[in-house]
Amino acid sequence: MAVIGLNQARQYIRNQAAAQQWGMLPKTEEKTKVSRTIEKLYRAPYSVPNGLQVTADGLWIVDQITDRVALVEIENKVDYYEVPKFIRDIPSECSNTSGLGWGDGALWLAANGGASLWRPARPHDADAHNGAILKVDPQTGATLQRYDLPGGGGTHGLEFDRFEADTLWVTTLKNQTLTKMRISDWSIQQVIPLPYNRAHGVVRVEDGIWVVHTADRVIVKLDLHDGHELDRIEVPAPNPEPHCLSNYGDDLIYCDASSGWVAKITL
Repeated sequence: MAVIGLNQARQYIRNQAAAQQWGMLPKTEEKTKVSRTIEKLYRAPYSVPNGLQVTADGLWIVDQITDRVALVEIENKVDYYEVPKFIRDIPSECSNTSGLGWGDGALWLAANGGASLWRPARPHDADAHNGAILKVDPQTGATLQRYDLPGGGGTHGLEFDRFEADTLWVTTLKNQTLTKMRISDWSIQQVIPLPYNRAHGVVRVEDGIWVVHTADRVIVKLDLHDGHELDRIEVPAPNPEPHCLSNYGDDLIYCDASSGWVAKITL
C-alpha cells in the first residue's frame, strides 16, 4: 500500500501560490435572495460527528474522537433520545477524522493530522502536521489505500465527485484552497482559492461545488472553473453550526461536531 505523490503535490502548490494573487477573486454576481429552510433532524450516534455522507444504504457518520464510522437509518429517528436508528459501525485507521465521502464502493476519510489531543496515539495515525486521505472498506474498516494530503497541512473535508470519474475534491487548509485530485495517479488537476478560512464540508453538484466555512457560518457555492461565488447559504445561530456536508437528494444535510446535531437544508 503505497503513499502517493507528496513531493509532486507540494511543488505544484508552491508554484500555484507564487503565480496567483489569492485575494483577487472575481466579484460575486448580484442575485435574488433565496430563503432556505434549516431543520434539526437528530443527534448523531457519536458525540463529535465530523463527517457524514448519504448513500443508498443509509447515512454514514464518522466520530472525530474514536474514528469509528456508523451507518444509520437516515429517516428513522428514535424520538426518545432524538437519535437515528443504528444499523452498524466499523473501526478505521484514520485519525482526527474531519471529512467523509463515498465512491467506488468505499468510504473515503480525511485524517486532519494526528489524534493525540483526543485519544492515545495509534500506529496508523497521520503525522501531527500533515493530513492524509484513506480509502476504507465499508464492511471491515480496513484501509484499502492511503494518500498524502497534497501540499501537507490539514484538511476538514472531501468529496468523491459524482459527475467526473476518478476525481476527489479535498480542502487544503494550509493554502486556503480546494484541490481537485485525479485518484488513479494522485495528481493535482486544479486548485481553487477559497473565500474564507476554516473550510469544512464539500458537495459537488452539476453546476458548481458547495463548501462550508464553519467560523463564518456560511456555505458558498463556487464556480468549478475559477472559484467565483455563485450562491450562498447563511446558517445563523441558534441553528447547529455547519461542519461537514453531504447531498441529500436535491437538498443538503450537515453535522455539527460541537453539539452533535445533524440538520437538513432544504434548497
